[in-house]
Amino acid sequence: MTYFDSSLAFETDFDEQTNDEDFLIALQLQNQIDKEEKENDKQLDKVTQIHPMNVVDKQWELTDPNPDIHTLFQQFNHQFFYAKLDCVYVEWSKRMTRCAGICYYRRGGECRIALSASYLTLRPRKDLVETLLHEMIHAYLFVTNNNRDRDGHGPEFLKHMVRINDVTGANITVYHSFHDEYDHLHGHWWRCTGACRQWKPFYGYVKRSMNRAPSNRDRWWGKLCS
Repeated sequence: MTYFDSSLAFETDFDEQTNDEDFLIALQLQNQIDKEEKENDKQLDKVTQIHPMNVVDKQWELTDPNPDIHTLFQQFNHQFFYAKLDCVYVEWSKRMTRCAGICYYRRGGECRIALSASYLTLRPRKDLVETLLHEMIHAYLFVTNNNRDRDGHGPEFLKHMVRINDVTGANITVYHSFHDEYDHLHGHWWRCTGACRQWKPFYGYVKRSMNRAPSNRDRWWGKLCS
């Protein structure tokens, strides 16, 4: 005769019921998580539709106020310049006091971007980013079109300037204008006593960051002061 253990059957049914309930609870939790993630994605999409790659958001001033320029350069190279600037080198310059940034070229096709530590290390992150992007446009035109005009801001430069401004929320401009820093760095002033006092645009004034008076050692001395 075979005996049926009802207690064992009850335990089995209870375990199966418990497992089913656990599964349903887990499924509900997962559905809730999926729903929340979709809502977050929708909110993120709304933000990125305005400026998909906002590189000058005020939040950056708090989360990354002093970025590594080499990291920024590589990021911008891939985001905005189609990875064409791998051969370009970026560096800080402690001696640059006439401008915030410059892109220059050497024989053999070498291209470098120098950023003024005097101008940019104490200014907001936004100014560093926009100066770097400005010089990267010059570098891109040199690398892709062999355009060596560092002071030229023609249609091609303006096209890329507008393109990057539109997608990043930046305000890249044709010229860097940090007048307060320029006046502070160029604290040594002289004025000519000759005819050039009447000539535009400097009216005989010479401003320098170091205390070195104008003399015949300056390249322009022979043309203006002979």
